[in-house]
Amino acid sequence: MTLTRRFALLAGAATLAGCAQKSKFRSYHGPEVTRVVVNKGEREMFLLHHRKVLKRYQVDLGFAPDGHKQFEGDGRTPEGEYLIDRRNPNSAFHLSLGISYPNEADIAHARAMGQSPGGDIFIHGEPNALAVFSPDWTAGCISVKNREMEDVYAMIRNGTPILLHA
Repeated sequence: MTLTRRFALLAGAATLAGCAQKSKFRSYHGPEVTRVVVNKGEREMFLLHHRKVLKRYQVDLGFAPDGHKQFEGDGRTPEGEYLIDRRNPNSAFHLSLGISYPNEADIAHARAMGQSPGGDIFIHGEPNALAVFSPDWTAGCISVKNREMEDVYAMIRNGTPILLHA
């Protein structure tokens, strides 16, 4: 093998090695996540396959974590039954899974009070931009560490029920 060919092969291998950066997209081949349960009081999120706990995570919530979200900007995390209804691979918070808040009852309650119910409630990772935050720092979302969010994102499918309770 000529010196030029060896150099070209080494350069190509080095280029490919540089591309082997860790991806935020993971694969999951385990049991289906059939339900997500968030216990706001304990700051815990559980991914379940029927009644079996597959994973448990510590979470941060909205900056005013007590009580059900009622209005846009109240800093509360919703309580009740919802669905995972969308995915954002380009989230400003690493990755995110949308929660179907507000439902019809949430909208009706907010309107009766002359307010907007808000929206854009997600399970997400940490901010992509450098930020200093304390526990319960979100605007009403559920946050986990980025590495954990990569697993959550791979495991949960759109249409999965989520229960959030006090």
